[in-house]
Amino acid sequence: MTVEQFAEALAAATPTPGGGSASAQAGAMAASLIQMMCDLTLGREQYRAHEQAVQGIRHRAEGLRKDLLALVDRDAQAYDAVVTARRLPKTTEAEREARSAALDRANLFAIEAPMAIADACTALMGMASDLASRGNVNAVISVRVNLKGVKDEARGAKIRDRVRRLEMDAEKLREEALTAIYLRTNGR
Repeated sequence: MTVEQFAEALAAATPTPGGGSASAQAGAMAASLIQMMCDLTLGREQYRAHEQAVQGIRHRAEGLRKDLLALVDRDAQAYDAVVTARRLPKTTEAEREARSAALDRANLFAIEAPMAIADACTALMGMASDLASRGNVNAVISVRVNLKGVKDEARGAKIRDRVRRLEMDAEKLREEALTAIYLRTNGR
């Protein structure tokens, strides 16, 4: 499936792929960017002291990228398993017991993918942070890093202020989203 096809499938009025698959895809892209930055750092004389650490980061990012790409499909499969279990007959006591057991298995499976996605993305954030201090500075696409190139101090101060405001806004939105998710998933 191409990126465009994935975006179309995500936009469709169907339950899968959904948010978990989209998160896994975004995480895989982040892992790819970390690998790219590692490759733009490795073999460069000025980063020789960090070669071993950057190789380790690259290796871990590659593994996480592959894991996250697999999780794109696994998240959708997990949702489908829950739906399938919910559709099982429940007329007799034996059917209800079989349905309940199938739902328990499906729900456990459905929890695994989002947890694995969250773990992988958290690991990637740590790796990106580590790489930012070791990697090829020319490969870092970041306002904060590029501020060193801003000659006009007044303009630089405005940019730094804007970055701080954006970071504060992003943190506020993140907290609101986490609160909303918590409230929704805890039945409130």
